[in-house]
Amino acid sequence: MGCCSGRSMLMFFCALQLITAVERQVFDFLGYQWAPILVNFLHVIVVILGLFGTVQYKPRYVVLYIVWTVFWVTWNVFICCLYLDLGGLSKDSDYLSLGLSSYRSWWKDNGPGCENRNLPTTRWQHLESPALVSELGCVLEYQYIEVMHSALQLSISALGFVFACYVVNIFNEEEDTYLYK
Repeated sequence: MGCCSGRSMLMFFCALQLITAVERQVFDFLGYQWAPILVNFLHVIVVILGLFGTVQYKPRYVVLYIVWTVFWVTWNVFICCLYLDLGGLSKDSDYLSLGLSSYRSWWKDNGPGCENRNLPTTRWQHLESPALVSELGCVLEYQYIEVMHSALQLSISALGFVFACYVVNIFNEEEDTYLYK
């Protein structure tokens, strides 16, 4: 009975990961961010294999999913640090585009509530009191949207990791039971 609930929870988290990864993949394509596109593509493949391993009682595929999840969590921590400018990383760097284009996050130009992104010809609001204009009128800045995407991926992956470890344990116990009968 424990195996079925663990398996169904792992399948649920794999499905959630697929949905959020495809959504993230779309916005990475729109922003021409080549490194995340490649990593997301691999993520989708491994999550599908983990889902297959769960359904077909193939613990090796689930173990592959577990190992990949450790990398995926590390990748999402890197993305969070990059967009929050932590650890010497900068959101203005070209790490994610692999230096192939000058594009940045799609959300930078198309964020929620962004009214007018056309900067004035002079970057100063008023010549009497110079306040540099960098962005106009966004409800939520793009780096926080990217961090929220990564945080969602982190939380789903962490729960998927826990259930995958549980499922592999159950698979091993069932295998041991069959050997001693």
